[in-house]
Amino acid sequence: MHFKFAWRYFKAKKSTNAINIISWVTAGVIAFSTMCQVLVLSVFNGFEDLVKSLYSNFYADVKVVAASGKTITLNQAQLDQIHQMPGVSGVSLNVEEKALLQNGEQQTVVLLKGVDENYDQVSGVPQNMYRGQFNLGNIDDPHLVLGSGIENALGIHSERNLFPLTIFLPKKTNNERAAPLASLSEGNAFTAGSFAIQQDFDNKFVITNIAFMKQQMNYQSGDLKTMDIALANPDNS
Repeated sequence: MHFKFAWRYFKAKKSTNAINIISWVTAGVIAFSTMCQVLVLSVFNGFEDLVKSLYSNFYADVKVVAASGKTITLNQAQLDQIHQMPGVSGVSLNVEEKALLQNGEQQTVVLLKGVDENYDQVSGVPQNMYRGQFNLGNIDDPHLVLGSGIENALGIHSERNLFPLTIFLPKKTNNERAAPLASLSEGNAFTAGSFAIQQDFDNKFVITNIAFMKQQMNYQSGDLKTMDIALANPDNS
């Protein structure tokens, strides 16, 4: 009934021509505003998917941190239990800490992330290299993979840098009265490449191997900062 009543004004004769025009203009405005809303919502939906994909390229599906204190201690039996949990497709152990990187007179503060050999199972960083190769070296010959923003801040090309960078890290010590310099470790590492994912990551993170970081920070073999877990079906978890 309402539709028939409204339709009568769209087909009105000349005596009601003003009402006819107003009806068509109103319908056009409503249709235009509706299309604009659909367009805006579609754009925001696309941005949401883009942001999710960028973050999923760096962060794992699940990140485990200490409930209290700074470190997690796990033994091999506990790690095996985690690997065998249903739905778990990958586990990577890591240590994260703020560090100072120095290249000659240029220096910058970064978040240094030491990871194990399973890191490519939980993160997309190895697939998003900007320069060089994703090569983290070992405890005796450590290599660094820089975010592209860190690379620019230090003024280097990571894949062909001939000189090592100096790394300053806080060191775990049992002596609370130790001199400040005694609580810092100093190491050197060559750069192997750089990654480019998203500005927040590119300007903050540097990745190396976990064994080198544990050695520099005086960590025990079972000490960790975080643990990254990849799920077989993250959308269904």
